[in-house]
Amino acid sequence: MPSPSVPGDSISLWTFKARFGTMKHGRCVVPKVLAFTVCLALVASCPAPPDSFEAARERMVSQQIEARDVKDPRVLAAMRSVPRHLFVPSSQRWTAYDDHPLAIGHGQTISQPYIVALMTELARPGAGDRALEVGTGSGYQAAILSRLVREVYTIEILPPLGEEAARRLKDLGYSNVRVRVGDGYEGWVEAAPFDVILVTAAPEKVPPPLLEQLKAGGRLVIPVGPIHDVQSLQLIEKDAQGRILTRDMLPVQFVPLTRPR
Repeated sequence: MPSPSVPGDSISLWTFKARFGTMKHGRCVVPKVLAFTVCLALVASCPAPPDSFEAARERMVSQQIEARDVKDPRVLAAMRSVPRHLFVPSSQRWTAYDDHPLAIGHGQTISQPYIVALMTELARPGAGDRALEVGTGSGYQAAILSRLVREVYTIEILPPLGEEAARRLKDLGYSNVRVRVGDGYEGWVEAAPFDVILVTAAPEKVPPPLLEQLKAGGRLVIPVGPIHDVQSLQLIEKDAQGRILTRDMLPVQFVPLTRPR
């Protein structure tokens, strides 16, 4: 009979015995506080088996995203394939697929899954496109884009987040993503123009450099509005003559787009 294990964890009670104490009547003989602390540490630090979140990811797509009329099959496939739980702090891994944003540290968040999918669909990414993301965060939106376009360039203003996201994306095999720590308001001039630009933090006005770096026929999706208030998620398109068409899609609330002081 298989040994008992911590739910969702791969460390058995017998392994716990070998590491942390002796067994007596089927229980580890260790101080209660120490045992509780060690159990919590094990659950937080040991990743679950690779497929243990697959059902949660499928529910996320079917109940939160498809049910709200996101239809693009390529976007839905990307949302099903990228392991969102690996882009959040380990303490929040079991809520990674819930219908709300999550804190990722440094006052930043990973967006609600529906918003990620909606912004991606609005941008209409093509397989041969080059995409710019402003506001890397944990790297989740960049990972989604990487499954849909040829190249992704992503900028994060906070060095700890940017550096960690770069390591995470590399370790997970997202080889067509380039990460820069810098001022996203200014875009990525030397890599422009871009077919797709996604901004995951809200400026009060659309940054002119991003409009300049948007290719003719390109799409920019960006939340715009007052800091710490309701903003408007905008879809901005540039036609072949360079004219700008802006549409307000829905009210949202994002963290503010910050700049170097």
